[in-house]
Amino acid sequence: MSIFIGHILIGMLGFWLSERFVPGVAIAGGIRFLAISGLIFGILNFFVKPVLDFLSLPLKILTFGLFSLILNMFMVWLVDVLLIELTIEGLVPLFWTTLILWGLNFMYRGNQLRK
Repeated sequence: MSIFIGHILIGMLGFWLSERFVPGVAIAGGIRFLAISGLIFGILNFFVKPVLDFLSLPLKILTFGLFSLILNMFMVWLVDVLLIELTIEGLVPLFWTTLILWGLNFMYRGNQLRK
């Protein structure tokens, strides 16, 4: 359960950082929709991403893991599509938002492995 809550908090922090520092990313409605975007990202990351990781394993092997970036961009784009209040305008802001969320997830997973 703590891993699921961690995914939600990472999503909230990542979208907040993206809104602050990446031009082209906006969340209308304040902290409530920031929490909803984190919840949607956490649910997708916890339940859907492992299935997509398994199904795309051959592509990940062929691209030496770079296809993971495409999967992560798809997950962030899916949050953008599902939540009307989140606006990511274009591929470059989507890429930078994905990198921010990936970095936060990377640090979180590193801390989980040390426990």
